[in-house]
This record gives sequence, structure tokens and C-alpha cells, in this order.
Amino acid sequence: MTGPLVLGIESSCDETAVALVRGDRTILSQRIASQNEAHERFGGVVPELAARAHADRLAPMVETVLTEAGIALTDVDAIAGTAGPGLIGGVMVGLVTAKALAFAANKPLIAVNHLEGHALSPRLADASLQFPYLLLLVSGGHCQLLGVEGVGRYRRLATTIDDAVGEAFDKSAKVLGLGFPGGPALERAAHTGNPARFPLPRPLVGSDEPHFSFAGLKSAVLRARATLAEPTAQDIADLAASFQQAACDCLTDRTARAIAAFPEATALVVAGGVAANQAIRATLAGLAATHGLPFVAPPMWLCTDNGAMIAWAGLERLAIGDVDDLHAPARPRWPLDPAAEAVRGAGVKA
Repeated sequence: MTGPLVLGIESSCDETAVALVRGDRTILSQRIASQNEAHERFGGVVPELAARAHADRLAPMVETVLTEAGIALTDVDAIAGTAGPGLIGGVMVGLVTAKALAFAANKPLIAVNHLEGHALSPRLADASLQFPYLLLLVSGGHCQLLGVEGVGRYRRLATTIDDAVGEAFDKSAKVLGLGFPGGPALERAAHTGNPARFPLPRPLVGSDEPHFSFAGLKSAVLRARATLAEPTAQDIADLAASFQQAACDCLTDRTARAIAAFPEATALVVAGGVAANQAIRATLAGLAATHGLPFVAPPMWLCTDNGAMIAWAGLERLAIGDVDDLHAPARPRWPLDPAAEAVRGAGVKA
């Protein structure tokens, strides 16, 4: 095992995660603690509960990861912690922990943009992936197409003007009574459904506008559900499948437009929590093949929030000498491309 060693800490939402990763892509140890049970009865993530759970879990998890790897904190070359965007309480817990460890061990701090963690995570899994690549970043809070030109160099080609696709999955799952977390539950239901039964809209498909929109699709699911007085399991499965197909069609159409706008791309890459959806992966793989591009997606475990992607982003930044001091702020909003033109609607999420 060779290369520098970085400890990564992730706490931007409801996953508490810690990992030790070397520059040769070896993951020495990692831990991820889910909070699904704590938030399930509320039907969504409660920020204060999430922050408290991070505060309770992080220190023991750091100790466990170091012990399991047989590594002393003083042997680590840098500490990387998510500094945003995300739920600010959780972000602060993780970043303060990272700062304390960096100060105690006299090691560099790397304040990582959570979105950059997702954006670079495919390079952790695939050493052959080279810049520049076209990235579809899809999660519960974000839906963007980015030209990834290098570490810290991102060109936003499209974003959502309202809801992220992951949010649309979660809210539609809630409408259909499928439980929490909604995205995986809806995907399971869709397996046995008829995707052609409900004629749901495909917002902005075919439009000259490059961006995404999912609010209308989400509302259409609500209206379709209201027409079913006493829905059967098959009704719910059909509606879930119809929604998933509409979402795939929207993502494919917008991504095809971005491929044309970013011809220098070496590959089509998908990352973020929604990238774990198999139907979306298959659709994008077909699109990439049509355009003669390699298709790259991280393994399933690397799609959802985790400490390894934060450690890897830290390693990528450490390699170019880009580190932070202990005054690095926690940020609820932190765009990867600050110079990107503002879009109509709620695109400020980007």
C-alpha cells in the first residue's frame, strides 16, 4: 500500500460516515451509520435529530476506524471533512470534529464540498477515468449536469429549476405509501409495475432550455393517486413504474443535450444517491453507448453518502496542494460552479 493517507468524515444529511483511504485507492477501513429508523416515523429527515445523532456517533466511529486499520491519528497525512452543502447542523458537527482532529494531530485540514465528493467518487472506483468527463449528479437535494474538467474545476451545464430528482422520488414514494427511505422503496415497487399505464408528464423534454424540472411530475403522481379510491398493490406498482419511467426519460433527454454541449467529454458518468437506481443506470448506459462514450458509475455503496468519497476528494485536493485552515466555514449552500448563470425557479439549490 502506497501513497498519502486521509481520514474522511461525512455528516451532511442523515448518514454518519468515516473512512481511511490511501492515495493508491486502498480503503483501509470505513464505517457508515444510517439514521433511517430515527426519521422513518416523520417521513423525512429531521435536521435536529440528524445533528444530534452525528454528535453521538462520530467520535466512537473515528476511533473504531483508526483501530481497525491499525493506524494512529498521527500517521494520517490529512483530515478531510464535509463543509457543505447540507443540513447545517450536521455539517457543523462533522467539520468541527475534523478541525479538532487536524488541530490535535497537527495535520492539514481539507474542507470538502460534499458535491465534489460525489463528483470525484467515480475516480476512486475506476483508476482509468480521466478528466474531462460529463457528470450527471443526482441526489435528494441536487440534480445537475457538470463538465468535470479537473479537481476544483466544474462547469455547470444544467441544474433543476425546482425539485431534485431524488426529492421527486422520495415525495412520490410518500404519496404512494411506500415507506422511508422513499427512493429505494419506489424502485422496488416499480419492478412489478407497468410503466405505460399512467400517462405522466415529462417536464422540459425536447425543450431548448438545458435544465431539469420535476415538480410537475411529482404533482402528477399525486393527482393520479387521487383517482384511485382503494388502490391495489398492482395499482401502486404501476404508478411507481410510470413515475420511474418518466424520470428516466427526463434524465436521458437532458443528458443527451449536455453530451452535445460538452463534446470534449471522455465518458458519461453518473454519481449521487439516485445513481444507485438500476433503471436509471441502464437508461444512461444505453445513452452513452448510442453516443460512443464509456459509461462509468460507482459501485452501489459508493453512490450514497459515505466517508470514502470525502477522503478521496481530500486526497485529490491534497495532491495539488489545496488545503484549508481551521477557519474554513460550514456552508448550507455551496455550488461547484459559482460562476454559473442563475436560473429561473429554485435553481439556487445548485
